[in-house]
Amino acid sequence: MRPSLLNPLFAPVTTLPGVGPKLERLYRRLLGREDGARVIDLLFHLPTGAIDRRARPKLAEVVPGTVVTVEVGVEGHLPPPPNRPRLPYRIETSDGTATLTLTYFSARPDYLTKLLPVGERRYVSGTTALYDGHLQMVHPDRVVDEAGLEKLPLVEPVYPLTEGLSENSVRRAVEGAVAKLPLLPEWQDEAWLVKERFPPFADALRLVHRPPEPADVSPDTRAWSRLAYDEFLAGQLALGLVRAHVRRPSGRRSAGDGSLRRKVVAALPYELTGSQRKALEDIAADLAKPERMTRLLQGDVGSGKTVVALLACAAVIETGKQCALMAPTEILARQHHKTIAPLAEQAGIRVALLTGRERGKERAAILDRLAGGGIDILIGTHALFQDDVAFRDLALAVVDEQHRFGVHQRLALARKGESVDMLVMTATPIPRTLVLTYFGDMDFSELREKPAGRQPIDTRTIDLDRFEEVVEGVGRALAEGRRVYWVCPLVEESETSDLAAAEDRFRTLRERFGKAADLVHGKMKGADKDAAMARFAAGETQLLVATTVIEVGVDVPEASVMVIEHAERFGLAQLHQLRGRIGRGSAKSTCLLLYKSPLGETARSRLAVLRESEDGFRIAEEDLRLRGEGDVLGTRQSGMPGFRIARIEAHGRLLQAARDDAALILARDPQLKSARGEALRVLLYLFERDEAVRLIRAG
Repeated sequence: MRPSLLNPLFAPVTTLPGVGPKLERLYRRLLGREDGARVIDLLFHLPTGAIDRRARPKLAEVVPGTVVTVEVGVEGHLPPPPNRPRLPYRIETSDGTATLTLTYFSARPDYLTKLLPVGERRYVSGTTALYDGHLQMVHPDRVVDEAGLEKLPLVEPVYPLTEGLSENSVRRAVEGAVAKLPLLPEWQDEAWLVKERFPPFADALRLVHRPPEPADVSPDTRAWSRLAYDEFLAGQLALGLVRAHVRRPSGRRSAGDGSLRRKVVAALPYELTGSQRKALEDIAADLAKPERMTRLLQGDVGSGKTVVALLACAAVIETGKQCALMAPTEILARQHHKTIAPLAEQAGIRVALLTGRERGKERAAILDRLAGGGIDILIGTHALFQDDVAFRDLALAVVDEQHRFGVHQRLALARKGESVDMLVMTATPIPRTLVLTYFGDMDFSELREKPAGRQPIDTRTIDLDRFEEVVEGVGRALAEGRRVYWVCPLVEESETSDLAAAEDRFRTLRERFGKAADLVHGKMKGADKDAAMARFAAGETQLLVATTVIEVGVDVPEASVMVIEHAERFGLAQLHQLRGRIGRGSAKSTCLLLYKSPLGETARSRLAVLRESEDGFRIAEEDLRLRGEGDVLGTRQSGMPGFRIARIEAHGRLLQAARDDAALILARDPQLKSARGEALRVLLYLFERDEAVRLIRAG
């Protein structure tokens, strides 16, 4: 049950003065609450700036284009002539040093004569402008008398709006919401509050919504940082409780004697890197514990995640149990199978592949062997968690590119066995702050080194005006026997886009280079895609025109040139992934980023970062800085929760402290029963982490 003191905050916005059903619909849209906007949503709708009304110049000193508050005498009203009602209603005013025209469109004369009576003095606040050489103010924000001036806030917050809602109506509603803030218990550690000089939660909210200074609405103030830290702590506590709950069903010790792992390592054509060895030690230690493993393995492009996954599987197979490796696409599943099968064979590990393509007798035979224990590792796509797929004893599930699967899909695979350990892999380096936020319920390992012998990639940016030169360069590379990827952003010409479509580009390059050119894109049938990839890998074709289907997991060591057309339209992480398809062999590799000028500031920064660095982790941090967390992780599209108050770029440094604090709290008071624990329950409800509180009760 939510603590009763929070009930006023979770009441509908219609409980606020002046917000009726008609406005409530607009607040739903503004606050992104289809099921009804609440007081708390308005409290967490923070300003993006502030208007400073403290400037009180004489009219002769006013700088046009600025916001001012001026004292004027009303000299006369000039309504539009009756035959031209669309003309503005003008009111002439003066302060003895100059004149100011107040201009209103679609005005009600009776309202204006009452608001600005001739002969009276009024204080008028708004943005000034010059029109025909005369100073004017169109629709002043505020018109008040002497008594009203006393109550006029000199610094007013500016809020994001939606059509139909004015700044003033949102401010009034927020004022009503702030007035409902109850006296809340302090859930933060007192020493931490003193160290960071954080105000109490309710005071911090009041300060951001009623800023005494324009700078008080900046995210880096102590008040806003306090609110952000509360949001981080609620998230980290919830993740900690979920993690404790997931692990509580005791796992099974599944690390064997190392015999199979030694055989796999002996079959490798290279030495394991330091970070591969460290990740394997961590995984083996997890598998040997009685709790279930949930570990995130992050590896930069070409850092050798698949081999780590195979060695993790080998540890489990040493104990007589089975493993599953699930990939989001058929190309990727087949790529994993191609990498793993020869190494597994030398170690005596039995591997099979199951995708949507295996049907009928072939599929039935695989499922029989799986149920009978004749398969040690089953590699596949979503096909793995279909109902008729039954393992004899599944102990480890490896999920690749996990952000492309929902949590329920991950769990559906885990339910195929008893206390299944989970290893989640991603080739998209995720900034540390986002790992803590979204994967805080997991331990994580990072593969930062490339295997020995990987060549640096020469990355260049080229204007599309030089297209012909690029084609000639590709011709020279083909003549030298090199293999080239040419990536386009769309499959076919769309009327709304001038992007070079893959099919169109393929036709152009096919005319030039004949049968050396081939095509692969996402709308092709699986078998056709694989056939095109196989021709390229075997060297039957040398130039592969592709869409981003080749972004992840495609491994052709002989490919050494990558051309990315309209590179300015891709995200940084995606460009880095595409570039990672080359530089895998011994040849010197080149990546050409073709862009259409003029470039915007963000696109320019993005391409510059790519030219300067091949470090996926640095690139991920830059991507976060340029695009914000929702876009980097695809959470805007996937509906994963973004932050309501915290801004990663301003508050990221507080995240690790919140994680450490949450771990300490749960170590000392796992049921949140102490005085601080009870206050923290209020925090969890306030940020709608009720699920975590229910887990405590479930024990």
